[in-house]
Parts: sequence; C-alpha cells; structure tokens
Amino acid sequence: MIVECSFSSASPQGESWVERWGGPDKGLICSWLRGIEKAKESPELAAQASRGELPSLPWVGGGKVIKAGKRVGALHYLAMWQGLRGENLSIDLATGATHTCTGMAVTFTGDTSVIWKAASEVGGVE
Repeated sequence: MIVECSFSSASPQGESWVERWGGPDKGLICSWLRGIEKAKESPELAAQASRGELPSLPWVGGGKVIKAGKRVGALHYLAMWQGLRGENLSIDLATGATHTCTGMAVTFTGDTSVIWKAASEVGGVE
C-alpha cells in the first residue's frame, strides 16, 4: 500500500488516537503533518532536511553517522522528513525506501523488529 498526501491539501487528522495512528496509513500522515509543523517552528531543521541531511528527529533514522555507514530507520522518520522538506507524502508501506546522506545509507522500514535489532547491534537508539 502506498500512503500519499498532497502538501497543498494537508489538513489535520481526527482527534482520537485511533483516528490518527490506527488507520490504514499507520500514523504516517500524522508524522508527516508534524514535520510540516516542525518546519515552521525550526527553519534551520527544515533547511537541513532540504539539503538532504537526515537530522535527529523523534523517530529512529537520522542523526550522527555511524561507523558501519548504514542504518535502519522508521517510516515515521521518513514521513516527518518529507514534511520538513515541504514535500508531498509518498511512502510505500511494503517496500519502504533507502536514502543516502553524508556517506550513510538509511533503509526505512515499518518493521519494528528490524529497527530494534539494528539498534541493538549499534548500541541503542538515539
């Protein structure tokens, strides 16, 4: 399933947790909308994302470069990052995505077991 939402028609989601996080998009739209808000709150963070950098965010995926040169990140990070960049949301839940920045390749996935396994191998999550 591909989760898509247009930046030009971004609107708040429902008020309940179930409406925001329990739907078919698994909360990606909510994370993307938060990225849009965060861009307004922190223009420097938005500028970093616009340059293709992967800054530290509440979700696993960006931050400091690790020695292995690769890491695993959450699709929610990718959604928030797209919002920070002012992009339309477009994420394939089945295949995820990979992004390379400053010599580090990040594979974004919705599989939390993969995220936690990778985090334990590098000494925890940020």
